[in-house]
Amino acid sequence: MFLLLFAILLHGCSGFAQPHAEKATVIDECGEPTTLVDVPAGYRRLFLVRHGEVINPGGDRPVYYGCQDVQLSNLGEKEAIAAASFLSSHNLQCVASSPLSRARFGAQEVLKRQTESDSADEMLCYEGFTELDRGAWCGKTKAEIGEEMMRRFDACDESATPPGGESYPTLVDRVINARDELLKRTDVGRASAVVSHLQVTRVMLSDALGLDVTQLAGLSIGTASITCIDYDSASGESVVRFQSYKP
Repeated sequence: MFLLLFAILLHGCSGFAQPHAEKATVIDECGEPTTLVDVPAGYRRLFLVRHGEVINPGGDRPVYYGCQDVQLSNLGEKEAIAAASFLSSHNLQCVASSPLSRARFGAQEVLKRQTESDSADEMLCYEGFTELDRGAWCGKTKAEIGEEMMRRFDACDESATPPGGESYPTLVDRVINARDELLKRTDVGRASAVVSHLQVTRVMLSDALGLDVTQLAGLSIGTASITCIDYDSASGESVVRFQSYKP
């Protein structure tokens, strides 16, 4: 709740283009969507799902892996199934995914549980929803990269972009383009879902909250959590219904 209220106070300082946040809504004090209104007239809805827990390729070393295709852990698969089960009560027009296997697993589980005649029946894969490319930093810990280098990277200092990797501003451009393509495929009054990654979900949520790109890294998004955002088809304004809810 504090994070959402903090984001509202910061609204107006955003360096993002439309859509801007109209308001941010958490359904109850715990952030649990105990009741969720139908998609309002003139709006489209997106459910943003982060993939489940992965098997860290560094073993005991907590390394960055970015857009490497790492596998879900047993717990991660169970988390993804729980998220898919939650979404089974929502009739989704489209189910989209990052091309990475940890996201595709979750998207397939969502599809399996869509049973309405007009529900999604195939997975849409968008390169733009791929996780942040960490380049030469993949396989390294934060300590090995350096605290100062990470601080500069999070502050969007382009000179701190890892060799062969990408910056947050570059990530924002491709994620928002992919999101807009998904919204175009979603009819007004309908909902769709995208299963992707931490940084990708942060981009879409921060854009909806009107946060500057330099604040992106501070958003907390749990594994296999769900964020719900409604988009006004006329004005581009957005309403965050709930964020990082973990079924």
